[in-house]
Amino acid sequence: MNFAALFASSGGASAGDLLVTFIPLALILVFFYFFIIRPQRKQDKKDAQMRNELEIGDEVITNGGIVGIVFSVKDDTVVIETGGDRSKIRVMKWAIAKNLTVHDD
Repeated sequence: MNFAALFASSGGASAGDLLVTFIPLALILVFFYFFIIRPQRKQDKKDAQMRNELEIGDEVITNGGIVGIVFSVKDDTVVIETGGDRSKIRVMKWAIAKNLTVHDD
């Protein structure tokens, strides 16, 4: 017997049955929002602020693990100086994972 025939033979679902069915789904959505989505958005804002506040001379780490010192900052790129031979690498701002320099406000 298929689901539609079983549903029709039971006389339909009452409002209470539908409510009991959707409460766990609603709780799961609330859980995901408060414990996964909201903290991730806060972290994304914090990371974007860190990237926008980069200054020349800051020591940074890229997502690829390259450690260097900021040589110049443009709209969406950063030139970092790395290695003993002071080679320069241009990377996208979104590739900066961490700023190791502590600024006193």
